[in-house]
Amino acid sequence: MVTIAPDDWQRLWQALQVAPPEERYFVALQEYYTAPERAYHTLTHIAECLAHLAAVTPLAEHAAALQAAIWFHDVIYDPRRHDNEAASAAWATTVLGSVGVSTAMIGMVQQFIEDTAHRHPPRSTDSALLVDIDLTILGAPSNRFAQYETQIRHEYAWVPWPTYCQRRADLLQQFLERPTIYQTALFQDRFEDQARRNLKRSIHRLYREA
Repeated sequence: MVTIAPDDWQRLWQALQVAPPEERYFVALQEYYTAPERAYHTLTHIAECLAHLAAVTPLAEHAAALQAAIWFHDVIYDPRRHDNEAASAAWATTVLGSVGVSTAMIGMVQQFIEDTAHRHPPRSTDSALLVDIDLTILGAPSNRFAQYETQIRHEYAWVPWPTYCQRRADLLQQFLERPTIYQTALFQDRFEDQARRNLKRSIHRLYREA
């Protein structure tokens, strides 16, 4: 399992070329990501995304902004609300602004975070990289994908099982119906086929149990 190392937070601010923010922000961030109602949208997800970013950093135009977006993109996460990405972007703006990150850089981070809502095509090449990184779990080995599905169910435990099955299957079907799940050629080559196998298997199970 990929985990967050103690120095990872410091590396973010080094990449942004500013001093780290007040400790209370990191404490709050950890509290958000380790909340008991979370199972997938945790620090493990952040660590996995950072590892994928490290592997494709040469392809990024604004790698530091992408790194920041990864750290903050799920800091606010409540399955009952529909503005998690916007709220996460706002929280990121507060933290980044507190240490003097430029308005232009903050704007990029905001855009990257909002694009992880997956409601519209990414608005830049860097956004495409981030969206693909966020979706690598769909193309994970079958046992890891099954674990992911269990984790998502934990986060939606308040939804009755038949309703959950129908809505979850419908959501996964939307990804399956895309011409490609991944935006970039690199991620298509690495994850597309496995993602489609995982989605088809999960959709079949969910519709059967709905």
